[in-house]
Amino acid sequence: MAKILEFGLHTFGDVTRENDRPLSQAQVLRNVIAEAVLAENSGLDFFGVGEHHREDFAISAPEVVLAAIAGQTSRIRLGSAVTVLSSDDPIRVYQRFSTLDAVSHGRAEIILGRGSFTESFPLFGFDLNEYETLFDEKLGLFTELLKEKPVSWSGQMRPPLIEQRVFPPMESGTLRTWIGSGGSPESVVRAAHYGLPLMLAIIGGQPLSFAPLVRLYQRALEKLGIQPLQVAAHSPGYVAATDIQARGEVWPHYAAMHNRIGRERGWPPMSREEFDRAAGPDGALFVGSPETVAAKVVKVMQGLSLTRFDLKYSLGTLSHLGLMKGIELYGTEVVPLVRQALR
Repeated sequence: MAKILEFGLHTFGDVTRENDRPLSQAQVLRNVIAEAVLAENSGLDFFGVGEHHREDFAISAPEVVLAAIAGQTSRIRLGSAVTVLSSDDPIRVYQRFSTLDAVSHGRAEIILGRGSFTESFPLFGFDLNEYETLFDEKLGLFTELLKEKPVSWSGQMRPPLIEQRVFPPMESGTLRTWIGSGGSPESVVRAAHYGLPLMLAIIGGQPLSFAPLVRLYQRALEKLGIQPLQVAAHSPGYVAATDIQARGEVWPHYAAMHNRIGRERGWPPMSREEFDRAAGPDGALFVGSPETVAAKVVKVMQGLSLTRFDLKYSLGTLSHLGLMKGIELYGTEVVPLVRQALR
C-alpha cells in the first residue's frame, strides 16, 4: 500500500510591508485568511497558524483566525503551529479546538509546543523559572482530555479535577494532536511517551542532522509498545520561477527578520553568504524554483522518513502578493513533483 503523504503551510502572520510601509495587523489577519483559501485551491492538505504576542506577528488568537478560514474553505485541515500550551489553560485550549473541529466539520488539529518566544509568560502571569514544569504538567492534562472521558487529574499548577467532563465533545473522534520539537531529545521522547506524532521544527542547520532524533523517537515508541506514528517537519521557504528570483526576493526580508530577532538574542547579523548556504542543497531554507525546492523536500522526506512536510511560507516583511505567488507555486508545482518522486 502506498504511503499517504501530506503537504501543508505554516504562517506566523508576519507583519508585511506594502509601498515600503508596514500593514496594520488587522490587514495582515485578513491577508492570512486569503492565503489559506488559496492554499486549499492550490491542493494543499494543511494550513497552520502560529501563536505570538508581539508587534512583528499578527496572530495572537489562532483559533479565531482558523475559524474564519473554516468558513471560507471546505477541505483543507486547519491547526496551530504551534499552540504555546505552557502559558495557556489546557481545558480552554481543548474547548477552543473542539469548537473549531465542529465548525470546520472535522478538520481541526493542533501542534503543541513551548514556542520559540517567551513573551506569553509575563503577559499571562507565568514564571519562566517554571518553563519545563508548566509544559510537562499541562501536556499531561491535555492528553487526558484527548480520551474524551470524564477527567480526574491533579498537579502542582492548578486545582485538581474530579470526574470533570469538558464540552463540547469532539464530534469527529479524537483531536489530531502533534508535539512540536525544535530538536531536543527530551521533547522527542516526550512525544513518544504520550503516543503522539512528532512535528520537527527545522529552522537552521542541516535538516538531515535530525535523523538521529527520528531514530530516537522510533526506538522510544517501539520500547513502549506503540505502533509507528507520523513524523513531519516544518521549515521556512519560498518558491519563485527561478532560484535567482526566489533568493533575491526573500533575502532582504529574511535578513531583516533574522537580524531583528538576533538583536534580542545576541546573534550576529546574517551575511548573504550564510543565507545562500542555508538556501543551498543541505541547508534549512527551502528557497528556490519549484524544481529546486521539490528536490530538497524529497531529500529531506526520504532522509527523515517523513509523511508530511509543511513550508513556513511567511518570511518577515515579504509582501502579501509575493506570498500568494509562492503559495500557488508550492501547491501546484512543487507538491506534484514531490509526489511523483516519492510514489
